[in-house]
Amino acid sequence: MSELTRIPAPDGVFPAAQYSHVVMATGRLVAIAGQVALDEDGKLVGEGDPEAQARQVFENLRRCLAAAGATFDDVVKLTFFVTDMAHLPAIRTARSEHIPDNRLPAASAVQVSALVRPEFLLEVEVFAVVGT
Repeated sequence: MSELTRIPAPDGVFPAAQYSHVVMATGRLVAIAGQVALDEDGKLVGEGDPEAQARQVFENLRRCLAAAGATFDDVVKLTFFVTDMAHLPAIRTARSEHIPDNRLPAASAVQVSALVRPEFLLEVEVFAVVGT
């Protein structure tokens, strides 16, 4: 496991409720491409349902991390791409099933006009650091 230091709120920076402002790590960088709500057969999970899509996305991320010898404990940065900011609570619910509040990584949320297919409501990419 990598050595991670999280700084939720550096001096003079307003504290964030849903992420850490700074995450420092030593080890091997793992970049996971943005994941969407496709199951292992390439079928959409949760058409029109941001919570179901978010759960599938985090399951895909879990599998990708495992393939790299990593877990959600190694995640240092999440980027959420959403077609509507109203989907963020669903993403946070799915995230909390994998990452406890006391180990939140750095994060960014970006609203986009569209993703690669119109039925996708969200996409999440990850950076993790494994080992030393």
